Amino acid sequence: MAEATEGNPEDGDFHLLMEYAHGFMVSQVLFTASDLGLFEALAPGPLDATAVARALGSSPRGTRLLLDACAGLGLVRAEDGGGGGPAFALTRLSRLFLLAGSPLSQRSMLRYLAGTTARCWGELGGAVREGRSQYARAVGVATREPFEAIYRSRAERLLFMRALQDTWGVYGARVLTAFDLSEFRVICDIGGGSGALAAACARLYPASSVSVFDTPDVVATARAHFRRPRGDPPIRFLGGDFFRSPLPRSDLYILARVLHDWTDADAARLLGRIGRAGGRGAALLLVEAVLTPGGRGPARALLLSLTMLLQTRGRERTEAEFRAMAAAAGFAHFQRRLTGGDLEVMLARK
Repeated sequence: MAEATEGNPEDGDFHLLMEYAHGFMVSQVLFTASDLGLFEALAPGPLDATAVARALGSSPRGTRLLLDACAGLGLVRAEDGGGGGPAFALTRLSRLFLLAGSPLSQRSMLRYLAGTTARCWGELGGAVREGRSQYARAVGVATREPFEAIYRSRAERLLFMRALQDTWGVYGARVLTAFDLSEFRVICDIGGGSGALAAACARLYPASSVSVFDTPDVVATARAHFRRPRGDPPIRFLGGDFFRSPLPRSDLYILARVLHDWTDADAARLLGRIGRAGGRGAALLLVEAVLTPGGRGPARALLLSLTMLLQTRGRERTEAEFRAMAAAAGFAHFQRRLTGGDLEVMLARK
């Protein structure tokens, strides 16, 4: 084989292949640095590798290699340390999203991805062959009901709820202001978990009554572990099974990252129940990653669809699919708004 030279057309393809092949290493650097508390160690100001190792109780050699990798990935910044090796400092990315205590911190989401999600992705071949979730192999829980596996322990349920809270810390206000929702006086977030999105809704629309409908175990966890700031508008928590229990009558129902967990038949059943529970002027706010026409992109949504195969019974969908599902449930007037991020917002009215 001829030796590759600068400008060979295959170079770009090879580099892209290697970037994909080594992607798991990038994830592990991010997960490990977060888990060790590396970003918190750097919060007071720049430190050299020896000082960081001392703060973390880790080896100087391993810490230096991890810091160098983080700097190469843009997670930290290497500065001139005055002759004794570089000093490392936080970047805007790490200060915003990786530092514990930041309002936008994604620490819980990273912990969830590094644990359950990563273990399930290790069984992707089995999921493709069998066409079903891999919880039995990945975490030892064999069930057709995905949330029995997702909520397989109190600790795992709490981590999952905190991970979704991290998501709404970034996206909450953005998705709730894509449309003006002030006309809706009674709003219910179906499957609203910790209440993070509902709380953001109550702050944005204080004249509205906002509630969360989720399983009794989730409601109990939300009340016990997710304290809201004093002075925030109140939200109510209602316990039940949204496939079996009576749903509250509301002007607006929010389904945020819920439908992608379920098969087409289950999603249609849930939407039908919401359509019957709501009044004549009821509306539905859907928040999901949306596939392009034909379902061939974007790449992030396609990867998320594989995650749904591995962990749930669902998949991501196109706008046309969401539109048809909403119309079949009685929500015939459909609008979609982009948010500039991975999640998009669709408002369907009767």
